[in-house]
Amino acid sequence: MAALPALALLLLLCWGGPRAAGQKRKEMVLSEKVNQLMEWASKRSVIRMNGDKFRRFVKAPPRNYSVIVMFTALQPHRQCVVCKQADEEYQILANSWRYSSAFTNKIFFAMVDFDEGSDVFQMLNMNSAPTFINFPAKGKPKRGDTYELQVRGFAAEQLARWVADRTDVNIRVIRPPNYAGPLMLGLLLAVISGLVYLRGSNLDFLYNKTGWAFVALCFVLAMTSGQMWNHIRGPPYAHKNPHTGQMSYIHGSSQAQFVAETHIVLLFSILPTERHMLHSPKRSHFAVHRHTEQQTYCRHIIPELHPNYLPFSLLDNN
Repeated sequence: MAALPALALLLLLCWGGPRAAGQKRKEMVLSEKVNQLMEWASKRSVIRMNGDKFRRFVKAPPRNYSVIVMFTALQPHRQCVVCKQADEEYQILANSWRYSSAFTNKIFFAMVDFDEGSDVFQMLNMNSAPTFINFPAKGKPKRGDTYELQVRGFAAEQLARWVADRTDVNIRVIRPPNYAGPLMLGLLLAVISGLVYLRGSNLDFLYNKTGWAFVALCFVLAMTSGQMWNHIRGPPYAHKNPHTGQMSYIHGSSQAQFVAETHIVLLFSILPTERHMLHSPKRSHFAVHRHTEQQTYCRHIIPELHPNYLPFSLLDNN
């Protein structure tokens, strides 16, 4: 009976020993992977991966971190304009995370180019680019882990919201300074100041209804054509089918649009508006009213200034 506890302890050691060794080896592999990813991230916010790196650091366990991967085709011969535009926004998002005070090893940003990892595209049955997929720390990617590019656009702010929804990591997007806006505002203020200075004694142009109507019309046309949606969502200008090479300027979904589509809508809005303005009854009324004023001036005002003036009708009667 005294040998039973010793036997049980021996069995426990024999069963738990390999398991503990396996767990330790697993932790060592995980630590090596995390350290390697952190080293790459310190040099470049977006880690470029080929097929081997993708299988080792993204697909293979163990993994206690999430990886946001952009599948793209940036080589010039691919002629993917959308890929370049999406890459710029993706770089902004990755840099915002890399240089933030909340940066940890909980999430990494990576990229797989088709010409560097075509086997990855084949493995995932992927035939379009750009595509953003979140590979969570546990389990396989779900439906929501694939970013809806056609619906949300590829603006860094939209990508950050999606990342926060899938990983609970909030990223404050910090864009590089853009001096175009302040320069345009300064130019506008300079023009307005110049007009006020040159015409300081006559500010009637500020009460010009036609000018204000034109400004309001431009604003309405810009808003109704979807320019604000473009500014918020950042959609591509158009879409080129990677298989047929055909360009699409009208989006197939009712919940998204291309920039070219808004330009087409704007054009179709301007044409009837311009035609209406040219053939407006008010324009004809203005012409008749002006003609009546001219007749009144000829019949009443001119004779007072020039007593010898006779209207043509009186000359004809003589």
